[in-house]
Amino acid sequence: MSAGRRQQELHKAGTKPKGAKRSFVGRILLVLLPCVAPSSHAHAVEPFDAFVEPSAPLAPEPSQTGPPTLTVSTTLAPEPSQAVPLTSTVPAPDADSGSDPNPDGKPQAPPRVEPVDEIVTPPTPVSLLRPAETEGFFTADKSVKNATNDADEIDIDLTDHEEVDDALEEDRLILNGGTGILIGPDGVPTPLLPPILPQHLGRKCLVLDLDETLIHSSFKSMQEADFIVPVEIEFNWHNVYVGKRPGVDNFLKQMGEIYEVVVFTAGLTKYADPVLDMLDIHHVVTHRLFRDSCFMYKGNCVKDLSQLGRPIGETIILDNSPVSYIFHPNNAVPVSSWFIDPLDTELTDLVPFLTDLAVVDDVRGVLDGARC
Repeated sequence: MSAGRRQQELHKAGTKPKGAKRSFVGRILLVLLPCVAPSSHAHAVEPFDAFVEPSAPLAPEPSQTGPPTLTVSTTLAPEPSQAVPLTSTVPAPDADSGSDPNPDGKPQAPPRVEPVDEIVTPPTPVSLLRPAETEGFFTADKSVKNATNDADEIDIDLTDHEEVDDALEEDRLILNGGTGILIGPDGVPTPLLPPILPQHLGRKCLVLDLDETLIHSSFKSMQEADFIVPVEIEFNWHNVYVGKRPGVDNFLKQMGEIYEVVVFTAGLTKYADPVLDMLDIHHVVTHRLFRDSCFMYKGNCVKDLSQLGRPIGETIILDNSPVSYIFHPNNAVPVSSWFIDPLDTELTDLVPFLTDLAVVDDVRGVLDGARC
């Protein structure tokens, strides 16, 4: 056998001919190979799918005789188009059966999502009231027929209702003789007037208006003015020119002899108080009441005689404004308004009538008959 053919057979058998030297790398491999023999503790490493390219070649099956090799999982994540919709529900495997839903280990396609019809919520049941229970809810004195949700078909006149309510309230106040004496926070009655003075016991109470009844005043200068009163308004002083009604001095003097005289005005205190200081030259006015003592009714200042603290049958009011005594028409002596008329004699003419009225038992019976 020739030398070349012998060398080929040795190469096929995995041996080297005698006298042949191994390379340096071959000697290292000869030493290290026995140290890396297969072990029962070795296991395949599965890297993240994100690091595996779809075109990566499949790794060879591990050999039992050769060195351990790295096993790479080639199962790729599903494409975005194959992702399971969020609204679908994938049933979980039954834990009791112990069966594997995917025995072959192959990737499964996502389950088909069946279209779901829109869920319609049934209306909430409503309990309807009987017509008898709703009657009069929107109207007080009118019956509404064939009422619907259309507001144009409901005939309600709110103005008429307000007028009816105001008329009823006014009738009630007149029937009751006003609102009555106010009760303080401590529960004690607080009338507008203090207890009657001893020298006035047995007298009736005469309530007099001020402006256009006893005097006329103006901010404009007038030659007929009897006196001038300075009044402070918003930090500025203004002169008020006051003219006295003819016969007012004698009228106050005679009334002060038979009545408890009270001046009740709707004017402000800072104006009316200094005017009365100049007007009451005989000092017969026992009490002074101003705007803050009036009862506001429909934007008007009403002089409620029931709050004075005097018997209503023994109280008389002399005023040029009917709204001032709207609660007590049977206690009023109407008087005309005066505006600088030097020929006026009304106060003088009233003296005999008021003198006779001072001795009657109940002035309401006389004044009510006089008005009729």
